[in-house]
Amino acid sequence: MSYTTEQIKQGIKLHCIDTNKFKTNLMSVIITLPLNREKVTFDTVIPAVLKRGTTKLKTQEEIAKKLENMYGASFDCGIEKIGDNHVIKFYLESLNDNFIPQNKNTSILKQSIDLLLDIILNPFTENDKFKNEYVETEKNNIKLLIESKIDNKDQYALNRCIEEMYKDKPYGLYKYGYTEDLDKINSQNLYDYYLELLNTCKIDILISGDLNKEKVTDIIKNNENVKSLKERKPNNIVNNEQTENKEIVQEKEIEEKMDIGQGKLVIGMDVNINDYNSKFPVSIYNVILGESATSKLFQNVREKASLAYTARSNYVRQKNNIYIRCGIEIENYKKALKIIKEQLEDMKNGKFKEEDLENAKKYMISGLQSVQDEQDSEITY
Repeated sequence: MSYTTEQIKQGIKLHCIDTNKFKTNLMSVIITLPLNREKVTFDTVIPAVLKRGTTKLKTQEEIAKKLENMYGASFDCGIEKIGDNHVIKFYLESLNDNFIPQNKNTSILKQSIDLLLDIILNPFTENDKFKNEYVETEKNNIKLLIESKIDNKDQYALNRCIEEMYKDKPYGLYKYGYTEDLDKINSQNLYDYYLELLNTCKIDILISGDLNKEKVTDIIKNNENVKSLKERKPNNIVNNEQTENKEIVQEKEIEEKMDIGQGKLVIGMDVNINDYNSKFPVSIYNVILGESATSKLFQNVREKASLAYTARSNYVRQKNNIYIRCGIEIENYKKALKIIKEQLEDMKNGKFKEEDLENAKKYMISGLQSVQDEQDSEITY
């Protein structure tokens, strides 16, 4: 596997992951922009509307037929919150040209790149704005998506913890936006905002597969949609440990009551180490604390004390936070919290074995090596 990157235009980069492990090519276009309370819901509606049709293929049915004719290629899109950025992702997976009948006039790679870029950069419009029917339908779909966030209690509890820790700050925003903002969105102002994004956001084009880099670069540079893009100075936020100057805050407890059998306990912690290289020991610390099946949280809270159905922790490097997450019987809250704090105190006092350290390193190395087993994981990494 080899990885190369090339600037197509200022603010627009092409990344090629050349690997012969797969029979498919996976193409992704990633649009990165700062999280903003006024626009966070707009960001969510945009990819939902873009997937509905292009200038050439005006409906989802036509796009589906095109994908089927490309030996069953598949398309998807979504949105993530990474650090203080909103990240809009578009994916198209198709069979590598090495595995289709040879035809000099057919290149699935070129068709795939052109189609993906067409969906993103050449959307179907009516009277110089998005089609009203598409916008209203997707607004209703997103309303249902936002309203259903409480259905996944584990994720809901984590989101609420982040909201409290980052109140009135970008990272505290819900990635899918807010239902009260949907009424403000119409086909005209959404299209105007979309055009603004195309001129200002950071764009990364990633392609994984058994590639001829020169051929891929040529296809991208000669694509009419890419040619029309302007150079830009991206306004995305570069998060790392050095940018996160944490204020010391008092411990705060938030309780929400619902008519449910299992409680969700989330503890959000700031890592007050203002050094970029701290991400390496902090990652190891987190594995020993709660990320793996041999971790202190899993072994002591779940296995030995039987106080939790799940007990784990995760490290969010971009914001320098560790989140402890447990599914507990509500009446066991105090007991579980006491044992969790004991594990934190043990870590603070160095009460872990050399074997724990070595197991954590092996766990992380194994995780990094497995990144190459799936194209999606590789591109995301």
